[in-house]
Amino acid sequence: MPEGHILHRLAADLTRSFAGGLVRSTSPQGRFATGAALLDGATLTGAEAFGKHLFVGFDHTAEMVHIHLGLYGGFTIADDRYLPLKGAVRWRLANGTTTADLRGPAVCELLAEPAVAAILRRLGPDPIRADAEPERAWHRILRSRSPIATLLMDQTVLAGVGNVYRAEVLFRQGIDPFLPGSALSRTEWDDIWADLVALMKAGVAAGRIDTVRPAHEPEVMGRPPRHDGHGGEVYVYRRASMECFICDIPVRTERLANRNLFWCPQCQPRR
Repeated sequence: MPEGHILHRLAADLTRSFAGGLVRSTSPQGRFATGAALLDGATLTGAEAFGKHLFVGFDHTAEMVHIHLGLYGGFTIADDRYLPLKGAVRWRLANGTTTADLRGPAVCELLAEPAVAAILRRLGPDPIRADAEPERAWHRILRSRSPIATLLMDQTVLAGVGNVYRAEVLFRQGIDPFLPGSALSRTEWDDIWADLVALMKAGVAAGRIDTVRPAHEPEVMGRPPRHDGHGGEVYVYRRASMECFICDIPVRTERLANRNLFWCPQCQPRR
């Protein structure tokens, strides 16, 4: 599932490509036909992300298009006015110079303001957003006995953090992923939050997740670069049984809350 940086990057791309101009709005697949027809010929005012949710606004209605990509969704934006249809396109936006096709989202719906507000109320603070309130997440973590690795993936605690960022930030901070939230210190939380802000904003800029520090880059360590569909250089994510870059101990993996957790038992000792 795409993590929050992907949605923020997508929101910026949609705003840059379409905001302020009239758009053609269609649903070639037909599953968003009614909503798409209501927006056809309207002016797109902008798009913004909150965690893993994307919201697209238009000038002639207070309703917004709410999108959650889920496991298989994706938005393709191309500078091509005659982009051929490929696959089941749920929603197509076009303005005469650029075409954007949405395929396979878990959610694509037109929502009124109260429904949008209800979604936002359920979400924890998003480290990428300037209006984020990390104190809200801290209070929830402090009251929970759940492992910190579980809490970081809970979208009602933190919005936008996924499996890669949670594993990597805990490694970078040397924190036992099984540590109960209530045992986390305030200093540790502040360091986690600051690291997530920096890493996720860098992910927006680069379009991929890179978490290794300069001293551990492939060129510096004389190791081969990562070859993985997720891209980017990481410490532990999907590196089970491979040697840790820091201590040479094999990285471990275990199922936690139905997701694969990765960590280094030496660099992240149990507490």
